[in-house]
Amino acid sequence: MMTAPTAPATAQQTLRCAVYCRKSTEDGLDMEFDSLDAQREACEAYVASQRHEGWTLLSDVYSDGGFTGANADRPALQRMLDDIRSSKIDVVVTYKVDRLSRSLLDFAKLMELFEARDVSFVSITQNFSTTTAIGKLTLNILMSFAEFERAIIAERVRDKIAGAKKKGKYTGGTPLLGYDPDPLTHKLIVNEEEAKTVLRIFRRHAETGSGLGIAKELNGLGITTKSWTTRKGATRPGKPWNASHIYRLLNNRTYVGEIAHKEKVYPGEHKAIVSRKLWDRVQTMLKSNPPREQVAHEKVPSLLKGVIRCGHCECAMTSTYTRKGGRTYRYYLCVKAGKNGYTSCPVRLLPAGDIEKAVVDQIRSIIKSPEMIAQTYLASCDLDSAAVTRWEVTDALQQFDPIWNELYPAEQRMIVGALVESISVNEDGLDVRMQTGGLHSLLSVLGETRTAYDERMPSDR
Repeated sequence: MMTAPTAPATAQQTLRCAVYCRKSTEDGLDMEFDSLDAQREACEAYVASQRHEGWTLLSDVYSDGGFTGANADRPALQRMLDDIRSSKIDVVVTYKVDRLSRSLLDFAKLMELFEARDVSFVSITQNFSTTTAIGKLTLNILMSFAEFERAIIAERVRDKIAGAKKKGKYTGGTPLLGYDPDPLTHKLIVNEEEAKTVLRIFRRHAETGSGLGIAKELNGLGITTKSWTTRKGATRPGKPWNASHIYRLLNNRTYVGEIAHKEKVYPGEHKAIVSRKLWDRVQTMLKSNPPREQVAHEKVPSLLKGVIRCGHCECAMTSTYTRKGGRTYRYYLCVKAGKNGYTSCPVRLLPAGDIEKAVVDQIRSIIKSPEMIAQTYLASCDLDSAAVTRWEVTDALQQFDPIWNELYPAEQRMIVGALVESISVNEDGLDVRMQTGGLHSLLSVLGETRTAYDERMPSDR
């Protein structure tokens, strides 16, 4: 039997007990008396047996049905944790330790919260108490085994999926355009109407080689991506096509009657929609003229990565490049324009050199201003206990200009990341917003980069 918390309880003291239950799957939850009911009934009986210790059961029900214990993203658990933070719970009671969590890291965080709020944890089928040293040791041992069991289960699932794919079986996931999963055999069945769209996409790419052009054609005809219904009855409507949708479809080996798994390909049980001849022709075209989004962006410097956005579309801009005559030309591309075509965005594609020079010029003018020096000084005083003089701040900011062009690209990007919150590009110009916290961090970044610069200069000269 489980021992009660060792915290002394007088006859007048009341320990408010919350019962938490969990089941990983939804199987059987529609029964009149399911696994969650059984867990709660057993825990309620145990709480009743400790009534002489001042235990009383809270009326709130904390039960998560169909939620894994591998993470803490569970509605009832989060609701219970909120009540713990509000000091509404003194004891958490579960049927087994792994009902609360199967992750050792998550469990450690939960125990830290419990201790901070003076909340005891009780498992009615395992003999320990978190209020004793031996109880905490036992808990850690049990959680290690619970996490090991979860890892074994995950490994078995992965092996099962790999084995099924080797036999060419469909293993689930988001339904593909052109196929419907059979609810009884779980095999893929060709959806004849959708298969016409799939064939159209492959044939048009073999003729034009343009994924974006195909997407525009389909959208003009009112044809969307796949619309399907989940097992819970929720409808997932189709969406307008873009170039990324087209290229993902063209690279999916399912359409040629195969199943891919970790770089290996196996003959599938399902019927092919696309002939081998058409598939090979399209793949040859894709390799000779890869879509823009498959180009490796990190081969060229990207000073404004992560901070530059298209002000018109309110979406990110990504770095890209082209090569012509042995020279590399860098650009920043609006993500929406890259997917839906240049006509969808007036900003579209910007020469990287021009936009980076404009941004750096703005930064140079901003950090030299008296307002920036004053704000940086105040931020340094607020955030750093060490005494910093206004002259030291002024000297640090004035270091920016002479050493900027001598810094490595990674160092330049570090400074921009520390100083710039966002860069919004519109048709009529750009808006550079500085980070509030960057005012203080800029001093240390400039100091680090200046030190690195000084250390390497003798060998570079």
